[in-house]
Amino acid sequence: MGAVSEDGVTAAIRRVDGDGATDAPDEGAGEDVPDDVADYKRFSKIDGATYDRANEFLRDRTYITAREWAIARLCADFRTETGVEMTKIGENLPHLVPFMTDTYTPQAVNQARASFEEKVQKAGATFLYGAMCDFFTAEELDDLMYEVTEVAKFLLEVEGVELTVEEELAAEDRISTVMREVREQSAALRHDEMQCPECGHTIESED
Repeated sequence: MGAVSEDGVTAAIRRVDGDGATDAPDEGAGEDVPDDVADYKRFSKIDGATYDRANEFLRDRTYITAREWAIARLCADFRTETGVEMTKIGENLPHLVPFMTDTYTPQAVNQARASFEEKVQKAGATFLYGAMCDFFTAEELDDLMYEVTEVAKFLLEVEGVELTVEEELAAEDRISTVMREVREQSAALRHDEMQCPECGHTIESED
């Protein structure tokens, strides 16, 4: 996966990072917090970013807000055998996420998580239809997948996930393989002759 041009995602990342000023107030620095909260480092790479900067980046490239992104990540990380620790997340939100400055009730945490899930489902349906409806050529779909993968990869890196070049290339290959399969199977659904409309490849029917 190659580097992104300065006028693409990389430039937006620079805007998210800002000038290094710390906009979030350092409230409650001496307060006692649970050990797992104090040790949480997921979003430490954007300590200097305000909520508005992070939110602008996400709104330009995704359906989710910075609030929904952060809380969805926290709900995944603070899940136990009995459920998500929503009270802990809400009460310690400013300690967990540098660009969040207010505490949340458990109900507000649950609402943000539900909103994230709903938007992911709708975005997934929109993308899958676009990939299946023959609107994009194979090359256009490859370009689209590259762009969205770069955004997703950046969000993972901000959360602290370190990806090697080999891991990036392997993930890109897996995604490309899946998308080629999606195109072939959707062509089988759309065309009675069971042939790919682009390359003429005969598609085997399972019937």
